[in-house]
Amino acid sequence: MFSKILIANRGEIAVRIIKTCRRLGVKTVVVYSEADADSLAVEMADETVFIGPPPAAQSYLDADKIIAACHQTGAQAVHPGFGFLSEKAEFAQACADEGIVFIGPNPHAIQAMGDKIESKKFAAAAGVTCVPGHIGEIDDVAHALRISAEIGYPVMLKASAGGGGKGIRVAWTVKDVEEGFPAVRAEAKNAFGDDRIFIEKFIESPRHIEIQVLGDKHGHVVHLFERECSIQRRNQKVIEEAPSPLLDPATRAAMGAQAVALAMAVNYDSAGTVEFVAGQDKSFYFLEMNTRLQVEHPVTELITGLDLVEQMLRSAAGEPLAFKQEDLAIDGWAVESRIYAEDPYRKFLPSIGRLARYDPPREGAHNGYSVRNDAGVREGDEISMFYDPMISKLCAWAPTRAGAIAGMGRALEDFHIEGLGHNIPFLAAVMDQPRFQSGKISTNYIIDEFPDGFSGTEPTGFQTDVMIASAAYMHRLVAARARKVGADAGLGGPLARTEWVVVVGKTARPIRLIEDGGGLLIELPNEARTIGLSAVNWRPGKALFRGEVDGVAFTAAVEPAAEGFVIRHRAAKARVLVLTPLSADMHARIPEKKAADTSKLVISPMPGLVVSIEAVAGETVREGEVVCVIEAMKMQNIIRAEHDGVVKSVNAKAGDSVAADEVLVEFA
Repeated sequence: MFSKILIANRGEIAVRIIKTCRRLGVKTVVVYSEADADSLAVEMADETVFIGPPPAAQSYLDADKIIAACHQTGAQAVHPGFGFLSEKAEFAQACADEGIVFIGPNPHAIQAMGDKIESKKFAAAAGVTCVPGHIGEIDDVAHALRISAEIGYPVMLKASAGGGGKGIRVAWTVKDVEEGFPAVRAEAKNAFGDDRIFIEKFIESPRHIEIQVLGDKHGHVVHLFERECSIQRRNQKVIEEAPSPLLDPATRAAMGAQAVALAMAVNYDSAGTVEFVAGQDKSFYFLEMNTRLQVEHPVTELITGLDLVEQMLRSAAGEPLAFKQEDLAIDGWAVESRIYAEDPYRKFLPSIGRLARYDPPREGAHNGYSVRNDAGVREGDEISMFYDPMISKLCAWAPTRAGAIAGMGRALEDFHIEGLGHNIPFLAAVMDQPRFQSGKISTNYIIDEFPDGFSGTEPTGFQTDVMIASAAYMHRLVAARARKVGADAGLGGPLARTEWVVVVGKTARPIRLIEDGGGLLIELPNEARTIGLSAVNWRPGKALFRGEVDGVAFTAAVEPAAEGFVIRHRAAKARVLVLTPLSADMHARIPEKKAADTSKLVISPMPGLVVSIEAVAGETVREGEVVCVIEAMKMQNIIRAEHDGVVKSVNAKAGDSVAADEVLVEFA
């Protein structure tokens, strides 16, 4: 085993690798850019080396700097993590030429399978069933249009060197190809330093299922079963699970055997993933092979008990696999939710900023499930525009799929973040949906279930009870403190009241409060029932309210508002008021405030860099035409006109940095 390795990556995967190395007694070196100087990975590493400014092309993608850092620190090997240089055969070969061990597959395997175009050719020659498409590079837009017409719409425009959902667009029409091809090429160039594009048929309502393989340098390859990665947005995985609810033992064995055969054909000798697109009828086609550790590897670790980073280190050090295929079995079920710095209420656009509060759920065993959280951040850290917006990867394991989903729902409740937008409410909404719970999913899931975007969910009966009970308890405690302060000051203070009206959203309910030990009984006279609140863990100033409603545990996010409280339980959010009957009557008579008219403004939906401004003052823009392109976190976002109009003013230009809600273009 190595005594010291260098980690050529950042964020949560760098932290993840450090944890395994610490357990194995291996020293670690972390390289970092200016943006990551104060990162958790830098704090945890035994040694660090500065490698340049924030843009990846000038730091994490600079192979010469990585190799120089290895020589400088005496690191015997380099682990590339995922992304950046992890699938660059030239980098693996350069390491070998310099006497540095690359902790990943051999350069030949990366070359054969890491390049999306070459892997299609190789798989076809090996007799592996592939998705129909054009196996070759696309020269320009005209060539892309010609190939797309030959394949038949819809098609997928994909970066040859792509991964992580970057450099992929689905094109349904000629217009989509005309606009999408240059955008995909630009994303590919920026993210991977390689702008080659290929096109394949887009299979509608498919499932994305991948097989984890593991090989050594002695000709042994096994598979570690499958992961279901069908819950995606913009071709970026959002929720993964292992195993897949689609597969039966026979299909699992067939996919695993095909993945192993493909890996053995290229003498694969590390961790890798063979990806398939699967039909609802369990048919499957080879999609691509990722010659690296996957983001979603924790769910495989949770159902197999193996540490994939450790296995990569052992393979790179020349050790043979310590187990055979028949030694491996699936234990339970695991679900992973990717916690992103993005605003689901604003079409999931990136949200850049500082983690003013970062309080993840407790890791380890809970009641019927266990929690794991892979993160590379701490409270106070900043999520920048230069890299992927992931905050952490939250995993839940349980003996059954239903238990893992329920555990994930509770873990998401216990995850508290302030300072920037995050997708926790959206993830919770998916966990609560009957369709997801049934396992009848596809890569179209988010589009199907949230066609108009995400705006939260209406409170269920239980969630309404949570909001009523939480608000009543908080109001009573705050009022009791006010009475005590008043009495201490000789001011007397108001008498305790038991008759109130709770307003959740627009619905008012009379209640009667009864002390019940440390909790409350909340009578609802009009409904002839009582809500029991117990096991409360909250005090003024705390952002999470924990308790039990009628014996069912919950955690709600709470914050004081100008009137009442804003309470969120999973994806349901409402302003809740606790009023006297007279105040409630007056409140019902207040007219609603009208929202500001922004129909004549094109507003930046997120902080980022202006790539181009197509609008010109004085010219007419038609509905659907491109107004501008904004880039943030390695993704280009095309902003279109929502209606016809004449441009009154243009307030930004290419190269400008803009903030969220900044007015870019104004119509007359």
